[in-house]
Amino acid sequence: MNASPRALFFTSDAQRVALARQRYFEEGQLPSGSVSAAVLDSWARCHRQRLDPSDALEFNQVSPSRAQLARQRNRQLIDAWSSEIHEIEHTLAGTLCSAILTDASGVLIAATGSGSPQAAITPAAHRIGINLSEECVGTTAPGLVVKTGKPATVWGGEHYFEGVMPMYCAAAPIRGINGQLAGVLDISREGSAFDFDAAAVVSLYASSIENRLLTGQAREQLVLKLQVSPALLDTPMVGLAGIDGHGRLAWANGVAERLFGPTFRPAGSLATAVEDLLGLTLNRLLALPGDRATPLRLANGLNLWVRAVLQAQDGKRRAGMCMAPPEQSASDEPPSAVEPAVAALPAEESLAPEDTPQQAASTTLRAADNDLILRTVRALNGNISKTAEQLGVSRGLVYRRLREARDSER
Repeated sequence: MNASPRALFFTSDAQRVALARQRYFEEGQLPSGSVSAAVLDSWARCHRQRLDPSDALEFNQVSPSRAQLARQRNRQLIDAWSSEIHEIEHTLAGTLCSAILTDASGVLIAATGSGSPQAAITPAAHRIGINLSEECVGTTAPGLVVKTGKPATVWGGEHYFEGVMPMYCAAAPIRGINGQLAGVLDISREGSAFDFDAAAVVSLYASSIENRLLTGQAREQLVLKLQVSPALLDTPMVGLAGIDGHGRLAWANGVAERLFGPTFRPAGSLATAVEDLLGLTLNRLLALPGDRATPLRLANGLNLWVRAVLQAQDGKRRAGMCMAPPEQSASDEPPSAVEPAVAALPAEESLAPEDTPQQAASTTLRAADNDLILRTVRALNGNISKTAEQLGVSRGLVYRRLREARDSER
């Protein structure tokens, strides 16, 4: 269909969207090229629900019990948001913008202030428990992300309901360790369009929140930080990958997926053995330093920098290769003599320098921890102090693991 002559003369985004709304809602025509396909699809879904764009929109809260349940179920997501919120507020302080966080269904579970003191819609829309799904409030950026799982920006008249047309919003997805949508981060402004690239800003902070969520969910896993430059390992652009106790790639964020390339298998398919992906067994990965970056070549030939962090059962990070139990302290008293503990080490054949892939696949993180300590003690001729120093743990932890080895042999 040829574009109307009127389409050739609009001079602003507002005129462009106004023409698109006239064509779609009044003339029943598809406004090709005037609005994005995602917005058009959303309009069509709302139209099929028999929603009238001229109706007054009420921002209704879900029941108190459902709101409370949503916050309880998403405690880790809210914690990840809380770790970033001060920086988000500082970034948006001079923009009259506000930020919100929803769960995977679109229920609002956290929010900053309303942004502009003259705001009329924002105070009503940005309350805990408001359902911002497309079914409830029509076309919005967070509703689009919930529906499609993809970043979305909705400007002014692109909102389905006329009463929300003063709003401008950009939203990005946050995914959990299972690869599914865990929540949505949205930045909104009322009354005027953004004066900056809101889509880029919201995507950056969504990545930061997602990375915190992923590492928090990775209990008893080895988390690898990867990037082409070591300077990027502590930024939102870091690639993250979780290795389970069987030496398999359990999950990866979007950056890591792109670095791994076609060799990465998404969630739900047969897990990739980390040795096939990185060329290192789980034991070798556990031996990587946690306090500095190490060069690593992927199976696809790409040279990266990597840092390994072992996540404890409580979700906290361990900077060394070994996971210390909560009662560990640097002042733990060693046994009265070193020799009996060292003599209790398993036979030499059980400490072969390189596991076969089948052995690595059956290794648990705890067993790999113990194995690494035993190997190091033997390599250092039973010197406990040097073992503790090399592994970055206390001597007491080394002694306890040796006692465990001795007791298991009885």
